[in-house]
Amino acid sequence: MPVRIDLARSASPNFEKVVLSVRLALAAVGQPLPAFDLALRRYWEHQHPGDPLEDYLHRGGLAARFGKALPQQMQSALADVAQTLLLPGTVGAAIGQVTGALVGALRERRQTVRALAGCARLADLLESEPDLDSLSYYPHLLAWELARMPPAKRVTPVILLDAFEETGNRTHRDFERLLQRLVWLMPNAFFVITGRSRLQRADEALQGQVDFTGPTAWPGLAAYDTHQARAEFTAVGRERQMLIGDFSFQDCDDYLARRLSADGGPLIGESIRRVIAQRSHGLPLYLDLSVMRFLELRRNGRTPQPTDFDHNFPALIARTLSDLTAPERHVLRSVSLFSSFDVALATRAAGLPQQAPVLRLVERPFVRETPFGLWPFHLHALIRATIRGADDQTDDRWSPADWQQAAIRAFTVLGEQWSAGSDPDRLLLVGCLRQGLAIARDYRLDLGWLIEAAWTYVGDSVWEPLDLAAGPEGEGGAPTAANALVELLSALARRQHENRARTVERLVAVADSGLLPAELSEMAVYYRAKAQRDLGRTQESRQGMQLVADGGGRLAANARRGLAHLSRLAGDFPTALETGERLGWEGRHHRVVGDVQWVQGDMPLAAQAFGEARAEGEEHGRNGEAAMAQAMRAFTLAFTTNPIVNDEIDLAEHLLAQVDLRAATLDVRIAKLLHAAGTDRGVEDRAEALSAEISTSGLLFVQAKLELARAFHHAIRDDQAGVASRISRLRALTREGYYAYYVDIAHFMADLPLDTPSRARWLDEPRTVRQRWRSMVIDRRALLTSEPAVGAP
Repeated sequence: MPVRIDLARSASPNFEKVVLSVRLALAAVGQPLPAFDLALRRYWEHQHPGDPLEDYLHRGGLAARFGKALPQQMQSALADVAQTLLLPGTVGAAIGQVTGALVGALRERRQTVRALAGCARLADLLESEPDLDSLSYYPHLLAWELARMPPAKRVTPVILLDAFEETGNRTHRDFERLLQRLVWLMPNAFFVITGRSRLQRADEALQGQVDFTGPTAWPGLAAYDTHQARAEFTAVGRERQMLIGDFSFQDCDDYLARRLSADGGPLIGESIRRVIAQRSHGLPLYLDLSVMRFLELRRNGRTPQPTDFDHNFPALIARTLSDLTAPERHVLRSVSLFSSFDVALATRAAGLPQQAPVLRLVERPFVRETPFGLWPFHLHALIRATIRGADDQTDDRWSPADWQQAAIRAFTVLGEQWSAGSDPDRLLLVGCLRQGLAIARDYRLDLGWLIEAAWTYVGDSVWEPLDLAAGPEGEGGAPTAANALVELLSALARRQHENRARTVERLVAVADSGLLPAELSEMAVYYRAKAQRDLGRTQESRQGMQLVADGGGRLAANARRGLAHLSRLAGDFPTALETGERLGWEGRHHRVVGDVQWVQGDMPLAAQAFGEARAEGEEHGRNGEAAMAQAMRAFTLAFTTNPIVNDEIDLAEHLLAQVDLRAATLDVRIAKLLHAAGTDRGVEDRAEALSAEISTSGLLFVQAKLELARAFHHAIRDDQAGVASRISRLRALTREGYYAYYVDIAHFMADLPLDTPSRARWLDEPRTVRQRWRSMVIDRRALLTSEPAVGAP
């Protein structure tokens, strides 16, 4: 039996009306409820003398809603009890006389009232002062009457208490306390309580404000908001508190299809339903407002189109803010600038001296919680977008100047939080960067602390993604330094997943924009030169590296290392080694030395240099540098028969799992192929698949490394045709000044004479270099012959 009770202030609710609504609904059963009716009649005549209940029901519209059976049933119950007690007619009409006589009979346990004697508390309730507090216990009598109904008439009331948030606030809970008693005392009714705020009855802190508090009394309410706790309450009926603001796309479409129908089918077309569902982010209120807009467009003679619903609803702001206090509304607008926040961040960004308004706001259902996030709270996506982007018509709406001041506060607070954090806290760094970049871009702020944060971000070569969603502010305006910095850092992070040609294109645009300060413009030039080198554009790369090196800025040492790499690519190994040894830690000297030595075939010396580079990276807390060095150490040792190769590959994969370095990851995969070289374990099939993947990245130097590995495989197997094919491929990938010596090394492996004299300046005699590479092939053959079961990962 459904009973809807509207607790909104506009419906003028009170506890009397709630109790009467439940009793009026049960009147439809046609079953007398004498215990409750006598208590209610006594209460009414005491509290409303001269105002008959029937007149009250007519005035309040309850009689029209539920019918007129209640007064007759109450009068019938009164007459039946009077007759049972053998009271004269005139006395039986007086409720006070009847209840007094009934209490006496119940106390004396007379057989004449044995039907009511089963209600153990009836006498106590009839003797108590008939005030509002006593009325709040009368639902127990209703529950008793429901329990003793004959099976044919037994019903389960389903009582909806709607708009529960309007029953009071955190300070005044008198009405909520009465309603809680109603729920507690009627266990044989099913209550559905809806509102914008969660029920707090499981909180121990409410003891004394409402009855029956704590997790023991309300176990389902104690565990509503964390995934870990939810797992403990999976039984049907145990999870008592649910957010309904996250409809799935299918739920949204289903609701819209059913909400309006014509000729047995959905009135709202599929394309419009799709747009509404996507923009709603699952919020039911948005769906309802969209349906109203659809009907309004039709009434005006228009045929609604999908573009009509690419729309923000100011009413959504009004409905969201309607029951918030002024400080809570201020906090809500302030935190809409953040994608996520915590209580301290929100308090400072709002410029408030106390956290109380924030603590109240985070209890609202449109504030979602991810308990283990850096900042655990975030606004529902649609609420956040609407607060920032819709035409706010509320009385305390913010002006553009107010939003600008709030953005400056939020931006400053983020910078202070990052500056106060521990140095290696990458999670905090990336979180502050993402939010700070978005705010600076949307509100056209100076870069400030973002400059130093950007340098810290690139310093470790971890490259967490920084992709930012389009912001609601500043659209259509001239680009700013913040726009350029967003594009710069995004290009650097995305280069691990994009073709290097696209990276160069993006960095050229950033460097040429003139929007960045000189120190950040240097960053764009340096990484543009690196990408150009990866593409084989050595002359352009050299110009960029030289420009940065001459500038003497933060990347000067890196640029000198880049020049050393370019010397190595050209085969000028003495120059590359001499430059590398002078670079120091800032220029990553050990890694430069290792890069020079492995192509000489001196794998022990190269592996040692890469190991020292990894240790130095770990010592300085540079995870990216350590991972890159270890990847090259694994690659170098994979040419050898050293038994530690598998362990070195495993360590490289472990370090790379913490960062995003595409080239280094590919180096490790090539190392696995090298370790399997000469076997029948699908080396060529794996190499073909890897080659296709590398080709999409534009990393020509990695492609050349792969072809060198394949030449090593064919040389071990003495497959002359295979070696010739790989040499031909290497010639196509390399050229004078760009890894041309890889062709020489392939010849050395297969013990083939060079077609033309080598242009490379080797560190040792060419004969020595040839012998080292040929020895690695012979050693691998010997190992495979003696231990054919040796395999690779």
